[in-house]
Amino acid sequence: MSAALAPEDRELLLRLLALPTAGPLETGPAGPRPRLHEAQLLYARALAGIGFRTVHHAPAGPADLDRPDVPAPVREAASDPAFLDCQPSLVARLGPDLPAGRTVMFNVHLDTVAGELPVGFDGEVFRGRGAVDAKGPAVALLAGLREARRRNPAVGRDVAVLVQAVSGEEGGALGTLGTRPLVERGHTGRLNVFCEPTRMRFLPRSTAAMTARVSVRGQDAVDDRPHTGHNASVLLGFLAQHLGRALERHAAAGAVCVAGLHTGTLHNKVYGSGSLLLNLSYADPAAGRLLERALAEALDEGLDVFAKDFAGTALLGRTAADVRALTRLEWRKRGLPVLDDRDPWGHALLRRAGIEPWPQEEPSFTCDAIWMSGVPGACTVVLGPGDLAANNAHAEGEFVRVAELDGFADAVARIVTAFAEERNTGA
Repeated sequence: MSAALAPEDRELLLRLLALPTAGPLETGPAGPRPRLHEAQLLYARALAGIGFRTVHHAPAGPADLDRPDVPAPVREAASDPAFLDCQPSLVARLGPDLPAGRTVMFNVHLDTVAGELPVGFDGEVFRGRGAVDAKGPAVALLAGLREARRRNPAVGRDVAVLVQAVSGEEGGALGTLGTRPLVERGHTGRLNVFCEPTRMRFLPRSTAAMTARVSVRGQDAVDDRPHTGHNASVLLGFLAQHLGRALERHAAAGAVCVAGLHTGTLHNKVYGSGSLLLNLSYADPAAGRLLERALAEALDEGLDVFAKDFAGTALLGRTAADVRALTRLEWRKRGLPVLDDRDPWGHALLRRAGIEPWPQEEPSFTCDAIWMSGVPGACTVVLGPGDLAANNAHAEGEFVRVAELDGFADAVARIVTAFAEERNTGA
């Protein structure tokens, strides 16, 4: 018998999809508070119906964020106590307090990106923000765990299951206020599965990302006398093109995203100040350090080229002359770890459970699994239904097919029962 979502699971997913759970980093300081606590209570009640008990339900503390590798937007936002208070995380346990060696951990995030979408289910497809990333997988996980208990009574008796239902995965927080504190408090297992869309292939890698901001701080001017000010729009636009070309050779090793450029919105003003954001991912720390140096060198070169090309021009001569005094590079996020799991035991167990590996040549992506890097005696993979791009995660029209969720539920049941059998036989 295959695992599948029960009617109550489908109803729960629709209720979760209807709750707006985008965090403050997504919606902005003036945005509505996320209803994460309410969503987690619904989820905790569903877990309790399978036999789980809640062992933690609280936000991170200020000390969890007092570190240099916490992204600057997170540290800045946390100056308001409500920022953490509205983003708790939940941990539930099935079974006794067994050691990590006899425990499977599943991590799923209930926060989403911003942008509410119409919620619906037509009998085959769920639609709504979080359908595939990752409220749908969270509910399918419940169905799989319920089936695992039915298949093997050792689940919840001789082996334990932990479920982390976290906040702070989206919005650039990268798990610093959700997953990392839970991992550091020991809520982990011998096998750890992070539920993200992978088309049902286990991914033992996760990149990390760093965010740079190129800022220009100069003098504004009016449109009647544009040459009297500094033109941040032209300078930053020039630098965006230059950096895009200069960093092209690094794109194969990681994603290079030349992102938001902002100066202003008026047509009759020369803006002297503005900023350009770049998000740079890397698959190993050495590549990250190389990319960091490459950006600094490319920016330095771009400033030289701009100063030379526009020196003495009527409109941009002042900007060219002052370009180095105007421009600053700052890092909003860097120094995060990557996941590169090479645990042969865990990979073999997943294969025995019928889960195929992610192709080595296919690039990975960034998620909270990075915080399992270096945890001793742990195998960590990313696994889930659907595909981030094909299922429109982070975009209009996000959806997931019920067949995809049923497939993930069955995979969870196979993984957990295989783990219980292996632990009990001592293999």
